[in-house]
Amino acid sequence: MTPGGGAHAQAQALGGRLFQASLAAAELMTVYLGVRLGLYEALAKGPATAAEFADRAGVAPRYATEWLEQQAAAGIVTVDDGTVPADRRRYALPEGHRLALTDTGGPWAVAPLSVLPVGGIAPALPRLAEAMRAGTGVPPDAYGEALRAAQAGMNRSVFTDLLPGWLRSALPDVHQALRRPGAAIADVGCGTGTSSLVLARTYPLARVHGFDRDADALATARAAVPAAAAERVRFSAVDLANPADHADAADAVDLAGPAGAAGFDLVCVLDALHDMARPVEVLAACRAMLRPTGAVLLMEPRAAERFTAPADETERFIYTVSLLHCLPQSLVDEGSVGTGAVLRPETVRRHATAAGFARVTVLDVAHRFHRLYRLDLH
Repeated sequence: MTPGGGAHAQAQALGGRLFQASLAAAELMTVYLGVRLGLYEALAKGPATAAEFADRAGVAPRYATEWLEQQAAAGIVTVDDGTVPADRRRYALPEGHRLALTDTGGPWAVAPLSVLPVGGIAPALPRLAEAMRAGTGVPPDAYGEALRAAQAGMNRSVFTDLLPGWLRSALPDVHQALRRPGAAIADVGCGTGTSSLVLARTYPLARVHGFDRDADALATARAAVPAAAAERVRFSAVDLANPADHADAADAVDLAGPAGAAGFDLVCVLDALHDMARPVEVLAACRAMLRPTGAVLLMEPRAAERFTAPADETERFIYTVSLLHCLPQSLVDEGSVGTGAVLRPETVRRHATAAGFARVTVLDVAHRFHRLYRLDLH
């Protein structure tokens, strides 16, 4: 091997890898356009020529042709005969790809994931570069509505399709308690309320109270509450890390059950603790909200038990979203511990112990991206 040959081989290998990553990133941008403009929904209505598709989707014909050809070249849409003139080719969206790209509430939905990096994170990159030099945070408004919608979409099927079963199988005693009259659930960091509404549907006798400090997200949550559940589903703008807000949370606790049984049977913090600037203070507030027999349920990213490099794809994904979003937005608050999405079980145990919990149990539900934790008072 010639001098420097090893370094040259490394450079060539990295160049090839980054070309593939660049190609994937560019194709993701074209998927983002398809989601943003409703192009997949338009094509899902049936095969079409470029002209028919342009009229159906409400886009300019020349752009319609280019997008369809690019999507066919990428293997996302199909074309019946690529040898005929461009104006006669008919394009279609395969059924499996339709499920992935247009069925936003289904278990195979990938549209939120495509929106997240392109529409949600990319606009904040200049602010993030400045923050990395200054050691400051990046506020949520730098990311915008696209990120909020993507986050909600990514977790929707987890909450709808998996959370009820996890509660039955992994927390059977809590599940039984929540089926009784007078049961109460708190959903801390509830965001737009998808998890709160799933909990309310799963346990029709329970009161559900969602807490979040994002007033805009809570407005969306309140608007989604069905009339039949309006008396037992509430949302409050509360920051549980802030002692000044604890009085509002205490009022909710007092309303959570009948006389002599104030407090919550279950306090959920679902995919939210790692984003919080002061997680120990939040967990301590959650502990104070529990009934004596209650429990806290955490859902957090399935980070590895310990740091490993190179890491597998799951760990790499968690690190990227942590660096690009979770850590910067948590550092906005003064006194932030700067947890980030790579929240390992050892750190969860340390936070829970500092918050006063006596027992932390890892509930392995065999999900690629999520891990559950149960925190108990005794």
